Amino acid sequence: MPVLESRRMTKEVTSPDGRLTIIDDVSLVIRAGESVAIVGPSGSGKSTLLALLAGLDVPTRGEVRLEDRPFSVLDEDGRARARAGRVGFVFQSFHLVPSMTAEENVRLPLELAGVVEAPERAMAALAAVGLLGRARHRARQLSGGEQQRVALARAFVGRPALLFADEPTGNLDTASGEQVADLLFDLNRSAGTTLILVTHEQSLAARCDRTLALIAGRLADDSGCG
Repeated sequence: MPVLESRRMTKEVTSPDGRLTIIDDVSLVIRAGESVAIVGPSGSGKSTLLALLAGLDVPTRGEVRLEDRPFSVLDEDGRARARAGRVGFVFQSFHLVPSMTAEENVRLPLELAGVVEAPERAMAALAAVGLLGRARHRARQLSGGEQQRVALARAFVGRPALLFADEPTGNLDTASGEQVADLLFDLNRSAGTTLILVTHEQSLAARCDRTLALIAGRLADDSGCG
């Protein structure tokens, strides 16, 4: 059974020049345990496609199914409930709460879910990304690479079945980016998580099981790699 599927999904928006098609009739199937890279030139619709697949946005036409259940037809609260405990995110801009410590940022989704052992699990997740010694530092006191490692810890602490990563190394220097990439794939492999990765870096895409090339909102290629 696919963990995630889109069927003839299209996203249109209104602009001063009329209707624009951002995603054009995209159908795809993601199976449990796969790592899939979405690549393409700037403006091709990669981040929009990820947002649609993750239920952060809804298609104009077509549908998305999460674990074979209708997903895109739900309202915002319904999609959030469907994602809870099943889906994790890592973004280019980290999305940490600057005034919270690293440990508080990682612990937050567990506390919102009512997980009793949230503090212990948060510290274990920070240890897994090599930041146990920085647990009490506020997010704004951390370097970019450290903040993204905290974001990785937060994404994996909930033990998601599906992880979306949108340009996770895009704001980092080469050394920090390589470290974050290694951690991402190591954690993903050990957790058995399904990974959907948007990236412009071919070296990251090559580490995935499959690559989906998006050109002007349409899938142009679907091939094995790495």
